[in-house]
Amino acid sequence: MKKVLIIEDEKSIADLERDYLEINGFDADVALAGDIGLHKAMTMDYDLILLDVMLPVLDGFEICKKIRSVKDIPIMMVSAKKDDIDKIRGFGLGADDYMVKPFSPNELVARIKAHLARYERLVAKQHAMPLNEIYIRGLQINRGARRVYVNNQEVVFTTKEFDLLTFLAANPNQVFSKVQLFERIWGYDSVGDITTVTVHIRKIREKIENTLPIRCILRPYGERVTGLEGNSGVSKAAIKFLYFPTLLYNKNQA
Repeated sequence: MKKVLIIEDEKSIADLERDYLEINGFDADVALAGDIGLHKAMTMDYDLILLDVMLPVLDGFEICKKIRSVKDIPIMMVSAKKDDIDKIRGFGLGADDYMVKPFSPNELVARIKAHLARYERLVAKQHAMPLNEIYIRGLQINRGARRVYVNNQEVVFTTKEFDLLTFLAANPNQVFSKVQLFERIWGYDSVGDITTVTVHIRKIREKIENTLPIRCILRPYGERVTGLEGNSGVSKAAIKFLYFPTLLYNKNQA
């Protein structure tokens, strides 16, 4: 039975979420304050954490940051705050999803099931993956151990950051749209927000490009040229980096 931790200060909402989860076969645990929820999350084993943003003592953003620094389990944030800046902040701190209140309990359960299923597939793929590494000018990615080193110094990445970085590194000199990356990393059946792609790209760049001698992830702007290095129709931004392995994604393509 999958175990979900609900960190929610409004008891009526927490009880509703717990009831729907239990009806659907989950074991649900409730914490009504941020500090209590963080303690439970750090000291007990859960398969997913359902995290409210506006909490007493310790808010959801800070809790998400602390949990994500040591655990890779799915984190779903819920809040009445619906501005994009709050969603972006949540994704930037490592949340896998962000739902705005009020929401359908049935949709909540469906999203939880989708995230758990994807996490299980990811874990299974990790166990089946042969140990191999990718090297790109000071950047070392160990796929089997899921560890990243920049100039021989280990850098910690969240699950999705690692998957995205590895995918880009394994497909150098190619341009991907946000939709393509979202479908590849989060899955065709994912219920997350596509905004998370931009947030994760920014976090990856912050972690690797401050210490590397090159910019690894470019944002080509779709200007097409012909007759350049024999590659008709290749963007100027991309052609500049065809001389060595580069990670590319297209910020503008939908």
